Amino acid sequence: MMDQTAEDAWVEAQLDGHDLPPFIPLPALNQGPVEPPPFQRPLALLTFSYTPERKLVWDDSAMKFYKNPPLNAPLDRDYDKWIKRPEERGRLDGLLRALRRKAVRPEAARADVVTWRGVMTKFVLLSSLSAASNLEIITAPYETREGWDLNAMFVNDCLYIEEHLNDAKLREKENMTPQHRLASYYGYAFESYCTTDRPLPPGYPPQGDGWGGPVDTNVQWCSVVKTKLGNLRIIMGAEVDCVRDKFTGQPDTFVELKTSQVIRNQRDEQRFESKMLKYWAQSYLLGIPEVIVGFRTQDGRIANVQSFQTLDFTKMAKQRGEWDGGVCLEFGFGFLTHMLRYTRFAQKHTKDPIVWRISFKPGSGMTIRDLDFDTPEYDEVVNGEDREGFLPNSYYEHVRPQTPELEPEEAEME
Repeated sequence: MMDQTAEDAWVEAQLDGHDLPPFIPLPALNQGPVEPPPFQRPLALLTFSYTPERKLVWDDSAMKFYKNPPLNAPLDRDYDKWIKRPEERGRLDGLLRALRRKAVRPEAARADVVTWRGVMTKFVLLSSLSAASNLEIITAPYETREGWDLNAMFVNDCLYIEEHLNDAKLREKENMTPQHRLASYYGYAFESYCTTDRPLPPGYPPQGDGWGGPVDTNVQWCSVVKTKLGNLRIIMGAEVDCVRDKFTGQPDTFVELKTSQVIRNQRDEQRFESKMLKYWAQSYLLGIPEVIVGFRTQDGRIANVQSFQTLDFTKMAKQRGEWDGGVCLEFGFGFLTHMLRYTRFAQKHTKDPIVWRISFKPGSGMTIRDLDFDTPEYDEVVNGEDREGFLPNSYYEHVRPQTPELEPEEAEME
């Protein structure tokens, strides 16, 4: 029979996650209704911009305001002048710089999870495989036809997660087919037609051809928000397309811009319905209340424009018996809780930082494993840069647990 000290240690170990498997399955299809964890409305902590030279600046110089786009406008305009930002690794560097700003520091010190919205969206969407009753709607927009990898580190009671993109994956993303590349450009061109550098009066009609100028994807306006999923404090960063009328300092006037093919038949309707889950997840996680969709013709012209309230996507999905946003949030909460317990237990038993690889396999779930130091996989994460794992050394030194200095007698004993 265990004494109280041993029993307490055993309970602590169980809570810490020593008994958790290195595998997270997808939720069961027939699990029935779930009680989703509460999700706190995201609160903006700060915003920043990237210039055409890809310099991060602490202002709103890249912020855009929404305006009505002209109908029948060609989305291939100035395609040959597109300044496309090269594909990059999924680093957290810009977000981590924001965490060290005075306005964010207190929240950063309490955060359980730090990541980009795109990473959060990935594992929230995974539950759609089981949440949807009509599996025909599960198509490429959910990114479930191919697996993906994430890297994670648990440092000083906080879990950092980045998308893992190696050189081969970056080349694959860079070498899009001409058709895929053009379709990608359509989305950026729609943003150019829909945005302006200054706010316009409500109902202001389109002026001239409405074109906002050549597309330069180096330029971005980003927001850093804090939120809570269940009892987990999360800090996320994300690019924001534009605001409607005015910027209040919060996400309540943010607008997400999307393009989709004109709905001509049932197949087109199913294709659009399948996109709604991603639209909802991307916008809901950042607190964006409105999604504006430009429906385009096959030859790439704006046919019509429709505004959707983000919360309406879940209502429409439930009415059709498709996916349930509550299941998505429940799965996301379960995933993060599992990762925090699993990595916290391992990190307590070593002073060396551990890099974890989270791998998703379609139709199965996610596996978790640590990467051995001084192996090709670990070196691929560092990529020859000044980093501890995937965290910049300067940031890691700032947040890592400090080892207490030994008293003189203790130092002599060692």
